[in-house]
Parts: sequence; C-alpha cells; structure tokens
Amino acid sequence: MENLFEVQAELRTDEGKGASRRLRHAGKVPAIIYGGDDAPVSLSLDQNKFIRHLAEEAFYAHILEIVIDGKKHQAVLKDLQRHPASDLRIMHADFLRIDSKHAMTMTIPLHFIGEDVAPGVKEGGLVAHLMTDVEVSCLPKDLPEYIEVDVSAVEMDASIHLSELVLPNGVTLTALSHTQDEHLEEGERSNYDQSVVSIHAPRAVVEVEDDAEEAATEGEDEATED
Repeated sequence: MENLFEVQAELRTDEGKGASRRLRHAGKVPAIIYGGDDAPVSLSLDQNKFIRHLAEEAFYAHILEIVIDGKKHQAVLKDLQRHPASDLRIMHADFLRIDSKHAMTMTIPLHFIGEDVAPGVKEGGLVAHLMTDVEVSCLPKDLPEYIEVDVSAVEMDASIHLSELVLPNGVTLTALSHTQDEHLEEGERSNYDQSVVSIHAPRAVVEVEDDAEEAATEGEDEATED
C-alpha cells in the first residue's frame, strides 16, 4: 500500500525557467527543500504520484518523509504553486525541513461537527463558515492534522471565535499572539479574535417573478384605461 506521507524525490542540478519547463513537459514537478542547517536542495517529483499525495487532506498538515537518494528527510509542505487553469497541474512545491526542538508555524484545516443539532439550525438558521483553516504554532511532535470545531451548542445569531477553539496541548493560534500588546477591558474581544463560524437566519428572498407579474398587470390596467 502506498504511503501518502512519503514522497520520492530526485536531485536536479539544472536551474532556471527553461529547465523547469522541460521538467514539466516530462511529467515532473520542480521542487525545493530548505530550512535547518543544511543548504537548499533542488528536487523533481513525479507529477502523477504527487497528485495522489495532494488528494489526501492530511498531507498539507503532516510531517512528511522526503526520500532523496534513499535518505529520508523530515519536512512539511510549505508552499504549492498550481497552474492557474488547472488544479491538477502543479508548477512548483516547497518543502521546509523541520527541527524537532523548534516550534513551527503551519496552516491547519478546520473540521466542523454538530451542525445538524445546533439550536440555531433547528430554528431555521444557516451555518456560515467564516474560516476554513487557521495558522498555528507548535513543536513538530504536536502538529495536528486538523482542528475540530463543535457547532452543536451554537444558538441563532451566535458565533464561535478563535479564542473559543479547543486546541490540542502545545498548540497556539498565531493570530491571538497579537492580543498581548492590547489593553482590553473585561468582556472585550481583540480585533484579532475573529469569528470562525456563525449561525444566522436566512436573508429574505426577493420575489422577482411576483414583482414582474405585478408590474405587467399594472401596465395592462393603464393601457385599458387609456
């Protein structure tokens, strides 16, 4: 069975736009691994195999094994460039080496649960996902694949903020690190403590067809009077 968190890579020595273009035509993806005490290394990946890796959501927030000439390097996917016309064409990938002793920042997806039983939904409200991911800081060993957001107790016209998320041990939200510089009164929220999800009543739908029929009827009445 294929290990979706182990990426086979080849060293490449040719640089420049022309070399990268030739790699893509050959079904390869130009890539680089950098960070730590070692120098950056240019790589190439098999396009089709890499697409299979990317189909796994956890791949984006997981400690990966980048295998180069049989040697494994622990890293995370730090940046990905897709072709503007097709998500299935990868233009470039950046991998960041990790250090088990130093904290790292990563963007982690949010998973929403309990929406169907939320009081606000039962009253006819609609759930709005105001964020789909958050940036966290933690040691590599504490890196979560996702953060769960429990919406089951959210009332109508209420929301869950960043400060209310339940985080795994050792994980902090980088957005909330700014609050230490602010002087907040009791009960006041920081500008950085944004809403993650909310429930509100649906907006009234304008009955365009009814309006059009009413206007047409008025026109007919005026024509009859004339």
